[in-house]
Amino acid sequence: MEQKSGTLSESVCSGYFSLQWHITNSCDQRCKHCYIFNGSEEFNFIETPLETLLLILDDFLDSCKKMNKRPYLAITGGDPLLYPHIWEFLQAVAERKCEFSMMGNPFHVSLDIAKRLYELGLDIYQMSIDGFEKTHDYFRKPGSFNATIDAIKVLKKAKIHPTLMMTVSKKNMGEIPSLIEWLAENTAVDMISFARYCPTHKDTDSMMSSDEYKCFLEKVWNVYSKYKNSKRPVLTFKDHLWKPFLYEKGLFSIDETNELIMDGCHCGTSGLCVLADGTVYACRRMYSPIGKVPQRSIYDIFLSKELEHYRNWGQIEKCKDCKLLNYCRGCRAVAYGATGDFLATDPQCWFKN
Repeated sequence: MEQKSGTLSESVCSGYFSLQWHITNSCDQRCKHCYIFNGSEEFNFIETPLETLLLILDDFLDSCKKMNKRPYLAITGGDPLLYPHIWEFLQAVAERKCEFSMMGNPFHVSLDIAKRLYELGLDIYQMSIDGFEKTHDYFRKPGSFNATIDAIKVLKKAKIHPTLMMTVSKKNMGEIPSLIEWLAENTAVDMISFARYCPTHKDTDSMMSSDEYKCFLEKVWNVYSKYKNSKRPVLTFKDHLWKPFLYEKGLFSIDETNELIMDGCHCGTSGLCVLADGTVYACRRMYSPIGKVPQRSIYDIFLSKELEHYRNWGQIEKCKDCKLLNYCRGCRAVAYGATGDFLATDPQCWFKN
C-alpha cells in the first residue's frame, strides 16, 4: 500500500503496542526535573481505583487484539509500589498473561518484594540514575544513588533484570560517559539507556546546544564501542538523534525511496500513555491530552483525530525536508518543552542534509 511521508502506515507499530501506565502519582521523591510535580510541593495525589484499572486493562487487551498487536505494559507512577492495591492489580495482569515491566524508585525494592514481583511475571524493573552520587542525589534526594546501586543487587538476586534510565542535561552531561563505564564495570545492571531533558519549568538553561549534544554522543559512542562485544550491559540507542549520528559515521543506512515511517519518535505510532486520572497522552513528556479512559476505548483514541494531530510529521520544521524523516524526527517533547510547539525543530539536532 503506497503511503506518503507523514501518514501512518500498516508497518508502523508492528509487533508490540505499549501502554505507559501511571497507576498512581504518589511518590516519595521530588526530583528537580520531574514532569509530574513540575517543581511544586503542593500536589493533588491520585490513586486510580482498582476496579477502574481492571476496566482499562481489559480494554487495552481488547484494543491490542483489534489492532493485531502484542500488548505490553510499562507500569509506573509516581512509584507503582506505593499503589495500595498493587498486588491485586499485578495478579490480574498475570492472570491475563500480559507482559509488563515496572518503572519506579529503589526505596521499596526489598528482596521479598522483588521475589514476589518475579513470581507474578515481572522481567524488567527500571530505575533512574542521573550522575555519580553527589549529582544524582542533587536531582533526586539524599541516599538515592546508593539505594539504586543496592536495588540492582536485590533485583538480580530475584532474577529480575535491573535497567537504568538517565536524564541528560547540561548539568550532568559531563558525568554520563564515565558513569556508564563505571556502572558496566562495577554493577550487575543489565541495560542502560538515556533520554534528553525536556524543559518543564521553562528551564531552557539546562539544555545542551546542538553542538554540545553531538559532542556528548561522540563521547558516549566511545564508551559504547568498548562494550560492543559484551553481553551485559545492553547499551541502548533510545534517543532518536542517534540515527543522524550513526548515519554520518556510515553505520546506519536508509532506503531513500521508502515512504513509510519505519522508526524514530514513537509519538502516535506504537503506544500511548495513561495518567492516574485516566487522561490519555500522546506522549508523557509533553502536554498532549487526547482522550480519557475508560470513558473511551484505547482503540478509538489511537485512531482518533486527536492523535492524528500528533502524526503531522510532514509539517515538522526541518524534519519535513530531511532524508531521515521516516527514521528519526528528533524528539517532539524536547521541541515542545523548548518552544511550546511540538512541530518545531528539535533544538539539539545538528544534522544537515
